[in-house]
Amino acid sequence: STIRDADNIIVMDHGSIVETGNHDELMAKNGFYADLYNSQFSGNVAI
Repeated sequence: STIRDADNIIVMDHGSIVETGNHDELMAKNGFYADLYNSQFSGNVAI
């Protein structure tokens, strides 16, 4: 199983929750989670 299959993903930044949702919802928000997820393929980490 992977994070893409999770019912709910909680995204934290410096100890604070910044986003919640499933993979598709978080990718649609194009926020912190999407940046981290996409960085796996570009080789850049957006932190």
